[in-house]
Amino acid sequence: MLSHDTYSQPDAADPVLDEATVCALARRHVPSASRLTGVDESGGEARTYAIDQDVIIKTQRPHRLRPRTSLEKEVFFLDHLASDPEIHVPSVLGYGRYGDIEYICMSRMSGVAASTLTLEGPARTKVLQDLGRTLRRIHGVPQAPFYANPLFPGVRDREEFARRVEESLGEAVAGIATVQFTWTLEISPQQLSEVALATLPPAVDIVALHSNPGPEHVFVDPETLELTGLIDFGDAYIGHPSFDWRWPRPEDRRMVLNGYEGEGALPDDFLAAWRSTMVLREMAAFASRPASRGQALENLGWLARELELAR
Repeated sequence: MLSHDTYSQPDAADPVLDEATVCALARRHVPSASRLTGVDESGGEARTYAIDQDVIIKTQRPHRLRPRTSLEKEVFFLDHLASDPEIHVPSVLGYGRYGDIEYICMSRMSGVAASTLTLEGPARTKVLQDLGRTLRRIHGVPQAPFYANPLFPGVRDREEFARRVEESLGEAVAGIATVQFTWTLEISPQQLSEVALATLPPAVDIVALHSNPGPEHVFVDPETLELTGLIDFGDAYIGHPSFDWRWPRPEDRRMVLNGYEGEGALPDDFLAAWRSTMVLREMAAFASRPASRGQALENLGWLARELELAR
């Protein structure tokens, strides 16, 4: 649905800022900021500096700079979510530049990334349902400001969305034909793509998406295993809400959907588009990500059955 990511300056130096510089940036917005307490670059494109116990300075890593990742866009998104107290995301304390350094100063999200925990059984179900409720509220904020902002790539209407789905399905089918991995489903990739396209409804929801609310960006209290919030909106774009389903297992997807529905019944058109675009995402994963092919095939089997039941 989006063009492939490229890094615009892959050979750029990637220095870690010294404590004095980081603290000076923080004090622009939090005068009481006193000391650097940690550096985290596990996010890949970004590096975060922890100040004291509750402040984060986030910068983009120069050699991982890519067109659709934007700290300015992240600030815009977070500011628009701040009016809903039920959406737990970092609060923007400040944003600016210091020489060549673009940065966000924000509150620190409590908890740890779900990817660092063993999250199973009822605790996993609860986190995923709560995530679904959070995503429904995020997708439900007024969309006109996002549509008007050129920082948000993606589609703006149903016709463009359908065209891109068709093109992307065609690319996925062609890619699957070159893969040396056994396709075990009774329905062929071409047939599955045709069903997914044929069941795409005449009306679809197009909203600003987080982009990857998966285990690395969903934060959980390590003691209670309760959802604490969602971080990292810098890759946001506009598309169908189903592209924000980024947990791996079919049962995970169902639990997120269950929580999403908990905020209000979903129309048949939403569920039809959800199934179709989930097929696209899984076929693209099968075609392009070798490590994900087994899981993608399992997910596609589940989705094929869902499509058959819905017809």
